[in-house]
Amino acid sequence: MPRYLISFDDGAMDHITDSELPAVSDAAHAVVRDAKSAGVWIFGGGLLRQQATIVRPDGTALAGPVPETKAVVGGFSILEVASRAEALVWAGRIAASCRCAQEVREIMFDPES
Repeated sequence: MPRYLISFDDGAMDHITDSELPAVSDAAHAVVRDAKSAGVWIFGGGLLRQQATIVRPDGTALAGPVPETKAVVGGFSILEVASRAEALVWAGRIAASCRCAQEVREIMFDPES
């Protein structure tokens, strides 16, 4: 079955107030529990802001992209579902729970992973 990356940009949830965060967190965790129960959840989570490091092919490490200058992922889910249409349904549920738009991309199949 195909796997999909469902993600949102860093800062996409900045409009949510501190008082709203517990409700958003509860709603998002409910969707994750549903995805796990449905057997489609692979992995997901939020990413810390401005913590990226770029490692070059020669092994040297550089400071990563700065969110003000480049779109970076703020959070993601990886689901394994039967179709893109099903991935879009899950993305809609995630978008509603997180109160922000989600990007959906199919992950290329690799028999080694």
